[in-house]
Amino acid sequence: MPPVRYAFLDGPTPLAMAHRGGAVEHLENSMPAFEACVAMGYRYLETDVRVTADGIPVVFHDPTLDRVTDRTGRLEQLPWAEVAGARIGGREPVLRLDELFGAWPDVRFNLDIKAAGVLAPLVHSVRRTGVADRICLGSFSDARLAAARRVFGPGVCTSLGPRGVAALRLSSYSPRAAGLVRVPAGCAQVPLQLGGRALVDERFVAAAHARGLQVHVWTVDTVQEATAMLDLGVDGVMTDRPSMLKGLLEQRGQWAPR
Repeated sequence: MPPVRYAFLDGPTPLAMAHRGGAVEHLENSMPAFEACVAMGYRYLETDVRVTADGIPVVFHDPTLDRVTDRTGRLEQLPWAEVAGARIGGREPVLRLDELFGAWPDVRFNLDIKAAGVLAPLVHSVRRTGVADRICLGSFSDARLAAARRVFGPGVCTSLGPRGVAALRLSSYSPRAAGLVRVPAGCAQVPLQLGGRALVDERFVAAAHARGLQVHVWTVDTVQEATAMLDLGVDGVMTDRPSMLKGLLEQRGQWAPR
């Protein structure tokens, strides 16, 4: 596999990533969740970025406050002053992105850009806090990722978008399709399954590695799933159960603590 091109990916693989701060074991996307994972030795935290009506980037998955907080309403329609009063699980405040960036000097953040309006505030926060080499940007939107690459330039790690993943999958079965994967990215971040079928297999991993791309899989929450992915040689595992993944990696001699 070609040498790593991005500082974000410089950790020993497989990279262990706490998805939303370990959403099964902790209150998702809350500071205590992230603190618990870092205390366990996690160096990589996966999370989501949305923006309030007045342009404050926040660490939050859903478009509304309803599911995980004691308040309701769409984030993009509420000012930060109102969002700041919401409590995740009735206890923990919603985090601003810059609070998370400033919490640790060495932790890396895998960020899912959840909406089109996120990019400008995200860029401002990244540049102000100087964390460009500690982030990887992903999205379910090829357009958002393309815009992020234009704004940040080649130094910031990004993952393939849906079209890039589809092209990589096709190229793993047909050598004629190899030229379809042209996006400058550092990794392919993919679900365990797509349409009820397994997405990651030996061919997929080999095709990614041949192009200098790491393969990160989400969301891997059982020992059986994690073992299968690690045996395939994936480079990163995102989990809602950080204790489970740490224990398994320790058993395999693959745990690389922060």
